[in-house]
Amino acid sequence: MQAVITNLIKAIVLPLADSPELVQIQTTTTPDSLIFDLHVSAKDAGRIIGKQGRVAQAIRTVVYSQNNDQNRRIKLNIIPE
Repeated sequence: MQAVITNLIKAIVLPLADSPELVQIQTTTTPDSLIFDLHVSAKDAGRIIGKQGRVAQAIRTVVYSQNNDQNRRIKLNIIPE
């Protein structure tokens, strides 16, 4: 399930990024949640987050709508570097 969500995040974010080679996703699994840390370059952070966070919210809506097998909560953190 993690691979499916990771690929979904990449499919959404990579076309938006000017430096797609710097996009990295780290996954942390806990008993009740899946946490995805999306690392993007500082230049791309504004484009990924969008005005008033609208693009980030749209990405989160799509990612959170994925049905996961263990009914874990999914979190997406966008981290500019």
